[in-house]
Amino acid sequence: MSYHQPPRRLPAPCIIDTGIIINKQDMGRLLTDLGRVRYIHTIDSNKQSEGEGYVLEVFADSRRSTLIANQAIYINVQSFDYLQLHQTPEKQAYFDLVQDNRRLRLIPLSNPLHEQSVETLNAEALEAMVTQVLNARWDVQIDDEGECPF
Repeated sequence: MSYHQPPRRLPAPCIIDTGIIINKQDMGRLLTDLGRVRYIHTIDSNKQSEGEGYVLEVFADSRRSTLIANQAIYINVQSFDYLQLHQTPEKQAYFDLVQDNRRLRLIPLSNPLHEQSVETLNAEALEAMVTQVLNARWDVQIDDEGECPF
């Protein structure tokens, strides 16, 4: 008698603070929220360029380029073999995008938790303004309905 056991499925990877990410979707998820960064571009450990910029788009398309110009950063995860996640001794994360002997280091300059609270605050302020405008409009309509035509 033989028993057929299905192959054991391994759990999905769990990477916390440091590690290597090869899945392009996971790479994109990590990079999308970066915002302002300092970047260092090296080839064979020789610095080619560095500067600051803002990550405007993260995508995966084998026909498009990763672009950094005029402080705008467009990252194509297909341009890189893997992403290496590091942490400084001060517990600050930074990211190395690696392709052969090329490395693009991204050091976050903005905090996603702070950015989210500002966006939430802006959304709440906008909602409050819309509510005020609608209330004012209703007041005007009520006043108009109560007016005498003569």
